[in-house]
Amino acid sequence: MAQAVQSFTVVTPGRGLTDITSRVVGFVAGQSIASGLLTLFCRHTSASLLIQENADPDVLRDLETFFRRVAPDGDHYRHGDEGPDDMPAHIRAALTQSSLSIPVVNGRLVLGTWQAIYLYEHRAIPHQRELVMHLIG
Repeated sequence: MAQAVQSFTVVTPGRGLTDITSRVVGFVAGQSIASGLLTLFCRHTSASLLIQENADPDVLRDLETFFRRVAPDGDHYRHGDEGPDDMPAHIRAALTQSSLSIPVVNGRLVLGTWQAIYLYEHRAIPHQRELVMHLIG
C-alpha cells in the first residue's frame, strides 16, 4: 500500500462556501495511486467540508439561508468569546462534517457529474483554514 499526505491552506472571504475541488483533484492526480481512498480533513471547529452541487449557485445560497435560520448570529448563546458569529459557527460545523472520504478509481476521485468539494466557512470574517489530504491505496 502506498500513501501520500499533503496539507494546504485556504484563505476564505468570510462566511460561505469555497470550491476546493481543483486543489484536491490536482493532489490525487499527482500521486501514483490508481485505486484507493482519499480522506480530506478540516483542522478547525468553526469551518467544515461538504460535497455539494456545483451547477446551480442557488443551491449554495439556499444552504446559507437554511443555516442562517438554524444558527443565527447573536448574543443569546453562552459561548461568544470571539463575537456574535462564534457559537453559530460551531453549531454549523457540528451539523456538517470535519472530514470527507472519497474513493479513488483509475487515479481519479469518484465524484458525481454535479458534485464539487467545498470548504464551508462559518465565521463572518475571513480566515485561513488548514486542510489535510491523506490518500491511501
